[in-house]
Amino acid sequence: MERRKNFDAIIIGAGSVGLPTAYFLALEGLSVLVLDSYPSPGQGQNKAAIGGVRATHSDPAKISLCLQSLEIFSGWKERHGTDIGWIGGGYCFPVYRECDENALKGLLPVQKKFGLNIDWVGADRIAELVPGINRENLRGGTYSPGDGQVSPLTSAAAFWQEAKNNGAHFRFNEPVTGFLIEGGSIKGVKTAIGEYHSDVVVNAAGAYGREIGKMAGLDIPVIPESHEAGISAPMERFIDPLIVDIRPGLELRTANFYFGQNDRGQVIFCYTPIEPITGTDRAVTSEFMPVIARRLIELIPRLKNMLVRRVWRGLYPMTPDGIIILDSVREVKGLYLCVGMCGQGFMLGPGVGLNMAKLIVNGEPVISREIFGSVGFYRDFDFKRTETLK
Repeated sequence: MERRKNFDAIIIGAGSVGLPTAYFLALEGLSVLVLDSYPSPGQGQNKAAIGGVRATHSDPAKISLCLQSLEIFSGWKERHGTDIGWIGGGYCFPVYRECDENALKGLLPVQKKFGLNIDWVGADRIAELVPGINRENLRGGTYSPGDGQVSPLTSAAAFWQEAKNNGAHFRFNEPVTGFLIEGGSIKGVKTAIGEYHSDVVVNAAGAYGREIGKMAGLDIPVIPESHEAGISAPMERFIDPLIVDIRPGLELRTANFYFGQNDRGQVIFCYTPIEPITGTDRAVTSEFMPVIARRLIELIPRLKNMLVRRVWRGLYPMTPDGIIILDSVREVKGLYLCVGMCGQGFMLGPGVGLNMAKLIVNGEPVISREIFGSVGFYRDFDFKRTETLK
């Protein structure tokens, strides 16, 4: 076994969270090593994301972190000269039921308190935002114009390149097999190739965060669930915002569905199953397209002739309460957790990376300690998912 040089920080996972964390740590002047079992950056759950980036959440931590992500994504081209497919068309939640109207209106005070630009708009405005939407029983909806979308693959490559430009090192096809721990403190990690030494290690392993945690004697309550998505052939862009229909499709066994049209005119879409599908199986199913097609056409009939290019499945690393985990580990000094992103790792990633880098370097995150504390590892997980906007 070959020994390697020391690093200031080691990150496990070169995905939606690990790449921004490496970038921001490198900006702080740290020597950073990123390890990943895949052959290149962003090849895990990152490339399964549909690219939506919203601060429209009900959890204060997610609102705050995603507002930072939006600032980073939207200004990326100006700062670095790289086009990552940013479109700032906002997010729209059309509403057809009184119960949904009451629920979304009830969230507005909290969302606005934490800086989200969002409001309730009438049915006519929704019809302007989503041309061709089914008007029958449409009550209105919420619209957050500051939200948007980005290309997951292009942005992953951009974070990787900028992290390298600032001195970060990457080792691909090299899964972590264990930790080096002495006297309750982290000293590095083991791989099949060698040992890498550092007093700081970040677990950003996505759907495999729990497995990585077990190597350090931790039981991290993160369970992967599979979700299917798809994308159409390009067409003329007619939808600016990403759309979330929160009505359950009980006969179709779907909790909600969401979609948008990217910078190339492709409609990209996904739905949430009512019954979670746990495990790491990523094989596509025969059920997905008939279900999503029915929901898409019912909401926007003009999509009935849309040509679908391909479908895929990705993994959502879920926590029992639907809230993410960002923390330093008490049992192993120097070990940090950036796990349990609940299918929102892509939109949370830049904000998470910024805050974790500041926590590691300065001992304090960017967002307030009170909000940051709500996503800690040592909270009570013995209750069901609480966040309304998943």
